Amino acid sequence: MTRLVTLGHTGCGEKISMKDLNSLGLRYSGGLLQVLDQQKLPNQEEWITCRHPGDMIECIRHLKVRGAPLIGVAAALSLAQLAESGASEAQFLRAAAELRDSRPTAVNLMAAIDRMTELGLRGYHQEVIVQMAELIFDEDVELCSQMAKNGMAVISDGDSVLTHCNTGGLATVGVGTALGVIRAAFESGKRIHVYVDETRPLLQGGRLTTWELDQLGIPYTLICDNMAASLMAAGKIQKAIVGSDRIAANGDFANKVGTYGVAVLCHHHQIPFYVAAPYTTVDAHCPTGREIPIEERSAAEVRGVMGSFGAVQWAPGECEVFNPSFDVTPAQLVTGWILDCGLYGQREIKSGILRRLGK
Repeated sequence: MTRLVTLGHTGCGEKISMKDLNSLGLRYSGGLLQVLDQQKLPNQEEWITCRHPGDMIECIRHLKVRGAPLIGVAAALSLAQLAESGASEAQFLRAAAELRDSRPTAVNLMAAIDRMTELGLRGYHQEVIVQMAELIFDEDVELCSQMAKNGMAVISDGDSVLTHCNTGGLATVGVGTALGVIRAAFESGKRIHVYVDETRPLLQGGRLTTWELDQLGIPYTLICDNMAASLMAAGKIQKAIVGSDRIAANGDFANKVGTYGVAVLCHHHQIPFYVAAPYTTVDAHCPTGREIPIEERSAAEVRGVMGSFGAVQWAPGECEVFNPSFDVTPAQLVTGWILDCGLYGQREIKSGILRRLGK
């Protein structure tokens, strides 16, 4: 069932409209900016209309829109929508600062907002701001395509590939990062099977990656996060490919919590472990993973579960909870970094290529 939900804010003034933009989880047409509510998938496809950056901030903080590249693009479109509604420069810059602070770890968000505000500081021209938002959207589509081309070679015919969290069209406006690589390999004719980590506590793998794989017709098996080790020991996983929310200059990277455990398991079982991300995820100003801020989320996400089915609590209501959204995987556990600009191994990373790639 698909239905539309409109949030409370309204725009004002004469509009200079962006061109129509459309992806799996984000769309803009006729002045309406909408996000697919990822909290309601896979059972309900509900689109939320965002009329003001405050609406988008709510969607980002509550993971209705998520995925590092998608968050950045969605925030840029929200700012462009504000500019085209006739907002003043002061209103634009204030909204940009609030959007930039809505999630602390995903550096794509900061990169997109900074590109938008740099334009504003040079002279507040609505048309130029709208064009930059369109560019950021189109660029992400191209970055995903390049990552898919660069990474598909690491997957062999007959491989079973483990992935963690969601890294497809719901996390970007293109084909995805890690899932985009898997998709490209499958569409090239390679016979592959995907093992999907459930990805607790919010089940982005169980709810979102499975939904995308169903749509793409790619064979998969859903597993709980703590089942990967036994599959590896049995020789049933040949590769692991994950995404990232921030890559430090030395190659350490932050991704959905549980990724570090996957990397350790792969290292022990001598299974190649790859991370796929666009250049917008590289933070050349962050020396190592120790400097990456790690967001901690609500204890309620661990004490129970909530989704389109309602809410269920299985732990005592006041029990102490540790709930980081991300963990950091050290570079020495990574076989290769799949970026839009190439496939890089340990030698290139140690030579400082990520610092040079930072834009």
